[in-house]
Amino acid sequence: MLHYQPNKQLGETSATALARPDNGGPKLHVLLAQTQAENAGAQEISRLLGAGLTARGYRVTNLFFFRKSDSFDEPPDTLYCAQSRPGNPVTLLQMLRTLGRHIRATRPDAVLTFQHFGNVIGGGVTRLVSRAPVVANQVSSAMSMSWPVRTADIVMGSLGFFDCITLNSKDMQREYSRYPAAYRSRMVHVPHGFDDKALTLSKEAARQRFNLPPDCVLLGCAARLHPHKRLDLAIRLLPDQPSWRLALAGQGADEARLRQLANDLNVSDRLHWLGEIPPSRMADFLACLDVFVFPTQAETFGLAAVEAANAGVPSVVTDLPVLREVLSYEGRPTALFVDASDHAKLSAAVSTLLTDKHLSDELRQNAKGLRLRYSVDAMVDEYVRILEQVI
Repeated sequence: MLHYQPNKQLGETSATALARPDNGGPKLHVLLAQTQAENAGAQEISRLLGAGLTARGYRVTNLFFFRKSDSFDEPPDTLYCAQSRPGNPVTLLQMLRTLGRHIRATRPDAVLTFQHFGNVIGGGVTRLVSRAPVVANQVSSAMSMSWPVRTADIVMGSLGFFDCITLNSKDMQREYSRYPAAYRSRMVHVPHGFDDKALTLSKEAARQRFNLPPDCVLLGCAARLHPHKRLDLAIRLLPDQPSWRLALAGQGADEARLRQLANDLNVSDRLHWLGEIPPSRMADFLACLDVFVFPTQAETFGLAAVEAANAGVPSVVTDLPVLREVLSYEGRPTALFVDASDHAKLSAAVSTLLTDKHLSDELRQNAKGLRLRYSVDAMVDEYVRILEQVI
Protein backbone atom coordinates (compact mmCIF):
# COMPACT_ATOMS: atom_id res chain seq x y z
CA MET A 1 0.00 0.00 0.00
CA LEU A 2 1.39 3.40 -1.00
CA HIS A 3 1.10 6.08 1.67
CA TYR A 4 1.29 9.81 1.12
CA GLN A 5 4.61 11.30 2.18
CA PRO A 6 4.22 15.08 2.46
CA ASN A 7 7.95 15.77 2.84
CA LYS A 8 9.01 13.64 -0.12
CA GLN A 9 9.97 15.44 -3.32
CA LEU A 10 7.46 14.48 -5.99
CA GLY A 11 9.08 13.04 -9.07
CA GLU A 12 7.84 11.94 -12.47
CA THR A 13 7.68 8.25 -11.57
CA SER A 14 5.54 5.93 -13.62
CA ALA A 15 2.92 5.95 -10.84
CA THR A 16 2.56 9.72 -10.76
CA ALA A 17 2.66 9.99 -14.53
CA LEU A 18 -0.26 7.59 -14.74
CA ALA A 19 -2.07 9.62 -12.11
CA ARG A 20 -2.02 12.82 -14.13
CA PRO A 21 -5.41 13.49 -15.72
CA ASP A 22 -3.84 15.42 -18.57
CA ASN A 23 -1.61 12.59 -19.86
CA GLY A 24 -3.93 11.80 -22.77
CA GLY A 25 -5.63 8.81 -21.14
CA PRO A 26 -9.12 8.59 -19.65
CA LYS A 27 -9.98 10.99 -16.86
CA LEU A 28 -9.26 9.68 -13.41
CA HIS A 29 -12.43 9.30 -11.35
CA VAL A 30 -12.55 10.66 -7.79
CA LEU A 31 -15.47 9.88 -5.46
CA LEU A 32 -16.17 12.41 -2.68
CA ALA A 33 -18.14 10.63 0.06
CA GLN A 34 -19.61 12.09 3.22
CA THR A 35 -22.43 11.71 5.67
CA GLN A 36 -25.28 14.15 5.15
CA ALA A 37 -26.22 16.57 2.38
CA GLU A 38 -26.63 20.02 3.92
CA ASN A 39 -25.20 23.49 3.43
CA ALA A 40 -22.49 23.33 6.10
CA GLY A 41 -18.72 23.68 6.28
CA ALA A 42 -17.62 20.17 5.31
CA GLN A 43 -20.02 20.15 2.36
CA GLU A 44 -18.74 23.56 1.23
CA ILE A 45 -15.16 22.25 1.26
CA SER A 46 -16.07 19.18 -0.77
CA ARG A 47 -17.99 21.39 -3.23
CA LEU A 48 -14.94 23.63 -3.73
CA LEU A 49 -12.60 20.64 -3.96
CA GLY A 50 -14.85 18.87 -6.45
CA ALA A 51 -15.05 21.95 -8.67
CA GLY A 52 -11.28 22.41 -8.48
CA LEU A 53 -10.53 18.80 -9.36
CA THR A 54 -13.00 18.95 -12.25
CA ALA A 55 -11.26 22.06 -13.56
CA ARG A 56 -7.97 20.14 -13.44
CA GLY A 57 -9.31 17.31 -15.57
CA TYR A 58 -10.59 14.80 -13.03
CA ARG A 59 -14.03 13.23 -13.17
CA VAL A 60 -15.78 13.83 -9.84
CA THR A 61 -18.80 12.12 -8.30
CA ASN A 62 -20.33 13.30 -5.01
CA LEU A 63 -21.85 10.67 -2.72
CA PHE A 64 -23.92 11.38 0.40
CA PHE A 65 -25.25 8.77 2.80
CA PHE A 66 -28.52 10.69 3.11
CA ARG A 67 -30.10 14.07 2.42
CA LYS A 68 -30.54 16.18 5.54
CA SER A 69 -31.70 19.49 4.07
CA ASP A 70 -34.27 20.16 1.36
CA SER A 71 -32.47 23.39 0.47
CA PHE A 72 -29.10 21.68 -0.06
CA ASP A 73 -27.34 23.23 -3.05
CA GLU A 74 -26.13 19.96 -4.53
CA PRO A 75 -23.12 19.88 -6.86
CA PRO A 76 -23.18 18.11 -10.24
CA ASP A 77 -23.11 14.29 -10.39
CA THR A 78 -24.49 13.65 -6.92
CA LEU A 79 -25.67 10.30 -5.57
CA TYR A 80 -27.58 9.45 -2.37
CA CYS A 81 -27.74 6.22 -0.40
CA ALA A 82 -30.95 7.10 1.49
CA GLN A 83 -33.54 9.87 1.51
CA SER A 84 -33.13 10.52 5.24
CA ARG A 85 -31.04 9.46 8.22
CA PRO A 86 -31.55 5.74 8.95
CA GLY A 87 -33.79 5.34 11.98
CA ASN A 88 -33.41 1.63 12.68
CA PRO A 89 -31.05 -1.28 11.90
CA VAL A 90 -33.03 -2.31 8.81
CA THR A 91 -32.80 1.10 7.12
CA LEU A 92 -29.15 1.39 8.17
CA LEU A 93 -28.38 -1.93 6.49
CA GLN A 94 -30.23 -0.81 3.36
CA MET A 95 -28.18 2.39 3.29
CA LEU A 96 -24.91 0.46 3.65
CA ARG A 97 -25.87 -1.90 0.84
CA THR A 98 -26.69 1.03 -1.42
CA LEU A 99 -23.40 2.67 -0.47
CA GLY A 100 -21.51 -0.46 -1.50
CA ARG A 101 -23.43 -0.69 -4.78
CA HIS A 102 -22.69 2.96 -5.60
CA ILE A 103 -18.97 2.50 -4.96
CA ARG A 104 -18.82 -0.64 -7.08
CA ALA A 105 -20.85 0.95 -9.88
CA THR A 106 -18.84 4.18 -10.05
CA ARG A 107 -15.51 2.30 -9.97
CA PRO A 108 -13.52 5.27 -8.60
CA ASP A 109 -9.76 5.55 -8.88
CA ALA A 110 -9.72 7.15 -5.42
CA VAL A 111 -12.24 7.84 -2.65
CA LEU A 112 -12.08 10.98 -0.51
CA THR A 113 -14.17 10.69 2.65
CA PHE A 114 -15.34 13.59 4.85
CA GLN A 115 -16.47 13.88 8.50
CA HIS A 116 -16.01 11.17 11.10
CA PHE A 117 -18.94 8.98 10.03
CA GLY A 118 -17.98 9.51 6.40
CA ASN A 119 -14.45 8.34 7.17
CA VAL A 120 -15.35 5.31 9.27
CA ILE A 121 -18.33 4.09 7.25
CA GLY A 122 -17.16 5.29 3.83
CA GLY A 123 -13.63 4.04 4.33
CA GLY A 124 -14.78 0.69 5.70
CA VAL A 125 -17.27 -0.02 2.92
CA THR A 126 -14.78 1.09 0.26
CA ARG A 127 -12.25 -1.43 1.53
CA LEU A 128 -14.90 -4.17 1.27
CA VAL A 129 -15.99 -3.51 -2.31
CA SER A 130 -13.12 -1.67 -4.02
CA ARG A 131 -9.36 -1.48 -4.32
CA ALA A 132 -9.43 2.31 -4.64
CA PRO A 133 -7.19 4.18 -2.19
CA VAL A 134 -8.98 6.14 0.54
CA VAL A 135 -8.07 9.68 1.63
CA ALA A 136 -9.83 10.52 4.90
CA ASN A 137 -10.53 14.19 5.59
CA GLN A 138 -10.46 14.50 9.37
CA VAL A 139 -12.55 17.62 10.02
CA SER A 140 -14.05 16.49 13.36
CA SER A 141 -12.48 17.26 16.69
CA ALA A 142 -12.11 14.29 19.03
CA MET A 143 -14.61 16.05 21.33
CA SER A 144 -17.36 15.74 18.73
CA MET A 145 -16.92 11.97 18.28
CA SER A 146 -18.50 9.31 20.44
CA TRP A 147 -15.97 6.88 21.89
CA PRO A 148 -16.99 3.98 19.59
CA VAL A 149 -16.51 6.15 16.49
CA ARG A 150 -13.25 7.59 17.81
CA THR A 151 -11.98 4.08 18.57
CA ALA A 152 -12.95 2.85 15.11
CA ASP A 153 -11.22 5.83 13.51
CA ILE A 154 -8.00 5.21 15.46
CA VAL A 155 -7.98 1.49 14.63
CA MET A 156 -8.78 2.00 10.94
CA GLY A 157 -6.24 4.79 10.56
CA SER A 158 -3.55 2.76 12.28
CA LEU A 159 -4.19 -0.42 10.28
CA GLY A 160 -4.12 1.29 6.90
CA PHE A 161 -7.79 1.54 5.96
CA PHE A 162 -6.87 5.12 5.03
CA ASP A 163 -3.94 5.74 2.70
CA CYS A 164 -3.76 9.37 3.83
CA ILE A 165 -5.46 11.38 6.59
CA THR A 166 -5.74 15.14 6.02
CA LEU A 167 -6.08 17.60 8.91
CA ASN A 168 -7.20 21.17 8.31
CA SER A 169 -5.30 23.02 11.05
CA LYS A 170 -2.08 22.79 13.03
CA ASP A 171 -4.11 22.85 16.23
CA MET A 172 -5.80 19.68 15.06
CA GLN A 173 -2.38 18.13 14.45
CA ARG A 174 -1.56 18.86 18.08
CA GLU A 175 -4.87 17.32 19.19
CA TYR A 176 -4.10 14.15 17.25
CA SER A 177 -0.47 14.00 18.41
CA ARG A 178 -1.46 11.42 21.06
CA TYR A 179 -2.69 8.98 18.42
CA PRO A 180 -0.58 5.89 17.58
CA ALA A 181 2.49 6.40 15.42
CA ALA A 182 1.01 4.33 12.58
CA TYR A 183 -1.96 6.72 12.46
CA ARG A 184 0.20 9.84 12.65
CA SER A 185 2.42 8.61 9.81
CA ARG A 186 -0.52 9.02 7.43
CA MET A 187 -1.46 12.54 8.58
CA VAL A 188 -0.83 15.65 6.50
CA HIS A 189 -1.88 19.25 7.08
CA VAL A 190 -4.02 20.65 4.25
CA PRO A 191 -5.56 24.04 5.16
CA HIS A 192 -9.07 24.66 3.91
CA GLY A 193 -9.58 27.05 1.06
CA PHE A 194 -12.68 29.20 0.98
CA ASP A 195 -14.86 30.95 -1.54
CA ASP A 196 -14.58 34.72 -1.28
CA LYS A 197 -17.90 35.98 0.13
CA ALA A 198 -17.21 39.60 -0.80
CA LEU A 199 -20.06 41.95 0.07
CA THR A 200 -21.76 43.27 -3.06
CA LEU A 201 -25.03 44.52 -1.55
CA SER A 202 -25.61 47.48 0.73
CA LYS A 203 -26.76 46.64 4.25
CA GLU A 204 -30.21 48.03 3.48
CA ALA A 205 -30.62 45.98 0.29
CA ALA A 206 -29.32 42.83 1.93
CA ARG A 207 -31.69 43.09 4.87
CA GLN A 208 -34.57 43.66 2.51
CA ARG A 209 -33.77 40.36 0.76
CA PHE A 210 -34.03 38.48 4.05
CA ASN A 211 -36.99 40.50 5.35
CA LEU A 212 -34.94 41.85 8.25
CA PRO A 213 -35.53 45.22 9.97
CA PRO A 214 -33.62 47.97 8.15
CA ASP A 215 -32.83 50.12 11.19
CA CYS A 216 -31.45 48.05 14.04
CA VAL A 217 -28.25 46.65 15.48
CA LEU A 218 -28.11 43.19 13.96
CA LEU A 219 -25.84 40.44 15.23
CA GLY A 220 -25.66 37.18 13.33
CA CYS A 221 -24.16 33.75 12.99
CA ALA A 222 -24.12 31.07 10.29
CA ALA A 223 -23.78 27.64 11.87
CA ARG A 224 -25.42 24.28 12.35
CA LEU A 225 -27.94 24.46 15.18
CA HIS A 226 -25.98 22.06 17.37
CA PRO A 227 -25.18 22.27 21.10
CA HIS A 228 -21.43 22.46 20.36
CA LYS A 229 -22.01 25.77 18.54
CA ARG A 230 -23.31 27.32 21.81
CA LEU A 231 -25.73 29.64 20.02
CA ASP A 232 -27.59 29.91 23.32
CA LEU A 233 -24.78 32.23 24.44
CA ALA A 234 -25.58 34.58 21.53
CA ILE A 235 -29.30 34.52 22.37
CA ARG A 236 -28.52 35.42 25.99
CA LEU A 237 -26.99 38.70 24.78
CA LEU A 238 -30.40 40.09 23.85
CA PRO A 239 -32.17 40.64 27.23
CA ASP A 240 -29.58 43.19 28.41
CA GLN A 241 -29.52 45.07 25.09
CA PRO A 242 -33.07 45.96 23.91
CA SER A 243 -31.73 47.55 20.70
CA TRP A 244 -29.92 44.40 19.54
CA ARG A 245 -31.36 41.70 17.29
CA LEU A 246 -29.91 38.36 16.30
CA ALA A 247 -30.19 36.52 12.96
CA LEU A 248 -29.33 32.82 12.83
CA ALA A 249 -28.63 31.08 9.51
CA GLY A 250 -28.66 27.32 9.82
CA GLN A 251 -30.67 24.25 10.74
CA GLY A 252 -30.21 21.44 13.17
CA ALA A 253 -31.47 19.40 16.09
CA ASP A 254 -30.85 22.17 18.65
CA GLU A 255 -33.46 24.50 17.16
CA ALA A 256 -36.29 23.53 19.52
CA ARG A 257 -34.13 24.13 22.60
CA LEU A 258 -32.93 27.47 21.30
CA ARG A 259 -36.48 28.60 20.48
CA GLN A 260 -37.60 27.66 23.97
CA LEU A 261 -34.71 29.63 25.47
CA ALA A 262 -35.71 32.70 23.44
CA ASN A 263 -39.28 32.33 24.69
CA ASP A 264 -38.11 32.01 28.29
CA LEU A 265 -35.98 35.14 27.93
CA ASN A 266 -38.80 37.04 26.18
CA VAL A 267 -36.61 37.85 23.17
CA SER A 268 -38.34 35.80 20.47
CA ASP A 269 -39.49 38.96 18.71
CA ARG A 270 -35.83 40.00 18.25
CA LEU A 271 -34.54 36.62 17.09
CA HIS A 272 -34.70 35.93 13.34
CA TRP A 273 -34.57 32.33 12.08
CA LEU A 274 -33.41 32.31 8.47
CA GLY A 275 -32.99 28.57 8.07
CA GLU A 276 -30.26 27.07 5.96
CA ILE A 277 -28.71 29.42 3.41
CA PRO A 278 -27.00 28.09 0.27
CA PRO A 279 -23.42 29.20 -0.39
CA SER A 280 -24.59 31.44 -3.23
CA ARG A 281 -26.53 33.61 -0.74
CA MET A 282 -24.06 33.65 2.15
CA ALA A 283 -22.44 36.92 1.05
CA ASP A 284 -25.86 38.58 1.08
CA PHE A 285 -26.48 37.31 4.62
CA LEU A 286 -23.12 38.60 5.84
CA ALA A 287 -23.89 41.99 4.31
CA CYS A 288 -26.87 42.26 6.70
CA LEU A 289 -24.77 42.11 9.85
CA ASP A 290 -23.20 44.65 12.14
CA VAL A 291 -21.28 41.97 14.08
CA PHE A 292 -20.72 38.27 13.45
CA VAL A 293 -20.90 36.31 16.73
CA PHE A 294 -19.31 32.84 16.86
CA PRO A 295 -19.54 31.39 20.41
CA THR A 296 -18.69 27.80 19.43
CA GLN A 297 -17.00 25.51 21.95
CA ALA A 298 -15.33 23.09 19.50
CA GLU A 299 -13.93 23.67 16.00
CA THR A 300 -11.26 22.23 13.76
CA PHE A 301 -11.15 25.25 11.46
CA GLY A 302 -14.17 27.57 11.76
CA LEU A 303 -14.93 28.16 8.08
CA ALA A 304 -17.97 30.37 8.73
CA ALA A 305 -15.94 32.72 10.92
CA VAL A 306 -13.13 32.91 8.35
CA GLU A 307 -15.64 33.76 5.61
CA ALA A 308 -17.25 36.46 7.77
CA ALA A 309 -13.92 38.09 8.70
CA ASN A 310 -12.75 37.97 5.09
CA ALA A 311 -16.00 39.64 4.01
CA GLY A 312 -15.22 42.55 6.32
CA VAL A 313 -17.81 41.82 9.02
CA PRO A 314 -16.44 42.66 12.49
CA SER A 315 -16.38 39.34 14.33
CA VAL A 316 -16.38 38.19 17.95
CA VAL A 317 -15.33 34.55 18.35
CA THR A 318 -14.61 32.13 21.15
CA ASP A 319 -11.00 32.23 22.29
CA LEU A 320 -10.00 28.77 21.05
CA PRO A 321 -6.42 27.97 19.95
CA VAL A 322 -7.64 26.84 16.54
CA LEU A 323 -9.56 30.08 15.95
CA ARG A 324 -6.54 32.14 17.00
CA GLU A 325 -4.56 30.12 14.48
CA VAL A 326 -6.86 30.45 11.47
CA LEU A 327 -8.22 33.94 12.17
CA SER A 328 -4.90 35.69 11.84
CA TYR A 329 -2.70 36.90 9.03
CA GLU A 330 1.03 37.39 9.51
CA GLY A 331 0.50 37.32 13.27
CA ARG A 332 -2.24 39.96 13.25
CA PRO A 333 -5.76 39.08 14.51
CA THR A 334 -8.73 39.33 12.17
CA ALA A 335 -11.37 38.93 14.90
CA LEU A 336 -11.90 39.75 18.56
CA PHE A 337 -11.29 36.71 20.80
CA VAL A 338 -13.21 36.31 24.03
CA ASP A 339 -14.26 33.72 26.60
CA ALA A 340 -17.75 33.36 25.16
CA SER A 341 -18.96 31.43 28.21
CA ASP A 342 -18.50 34.64 30.24
CA HIS A 343 -21.67 36.59 29.45
CA ALA A 344 -20.30 39.96 30.52
CA LYS A 345 -17.13 39.59 28.45
CA LEU A 346 -19.02 38.45 25.36
CA SER A 347 -21.47 41.34 25.60
CA ALA A 348 -18.65 43.83 26.17
CA ALA A 349 -16.74 42.52 23.14
CA VAL A 350 -19.77 42.97 20.87
CA SER A 351 -20.33 46.48 22.26
CA THR A 352 -16.68 47.32 21.61
CA LEU A 353 -16.91 46.37 17.94
CA LEU A 354 -20.13 48.37 17.58
CA THR A 355 -18.58 51.52 19.02
CA ASP A 356 -14.83 51.34 18.27
CA LYS A 357 -14.56 52.12 14.55
CA HIS A 358 -10.77 52.16 14.67
CA LEU A 359 -10.65 48.58 15.99
CA SER A 360 -13.23 47.35 13.48
CA ASP A 361 -11.32 48.93 10.61
CA GLU A 362 -8.05 47.38 11.85
CA LEU A 363 -9.60 43.91 11.95
CA ARG A 364 -11.03 44.40 8.45
CA GLN A 365 -7.64 45.43 7.14
CA ASN A 366 -5.92 42.44 8.73
CA ALA A 367 -8.57 40.09 7.31
CA LYS A 368 -7.77 41.06 3.73
CA GLY A 369 -4.87 38.62 3.90
CA LEU A 370 -7.08 35.61 4.68
CA ARG A 371 -7.92 35.00 1.03
CA LEU A 372 -4.19 34.69 0.32
CA ARG A 373 -3.60 32.39 3.26
CA TYR A 374 -6.52 30.09 2.46
CA SER A 375 -6.51 29.86 -1.31
CA VAL A 376 -8.85 27.34 -2.92
CA ASP A 377 -6.26 26.72 -5.64
CA ALA A 378 -3.60 25.89 -3.04
CA MET A 379 -5.96 23.45 -1.31
CA VAL A 380 -6.88 21.73 -4.59
CA ASP A 381 -3.23 21.55 -5.68
CA GLU A 382 -2.33 19.80 -2.43
CA TYR A 383 -5.06 17.22 -2.98
CA VAL A 384 -3.83 16.69 -6.55
CA ARG A 385 -0.37 15.90 -5.14
CA ILE A 386 -1.92 13.48 -2.65
CA LEU A 387 -3.92 11.77 -5.39
CA GLU A 388 -0.80 11.43 -7.55
CA GLN A 389 0.89 9.58 -4.72
CA VAL A 390 -1.91 7.26 -3.59
CA ILE A 391 -3.44 6.21 -6.93
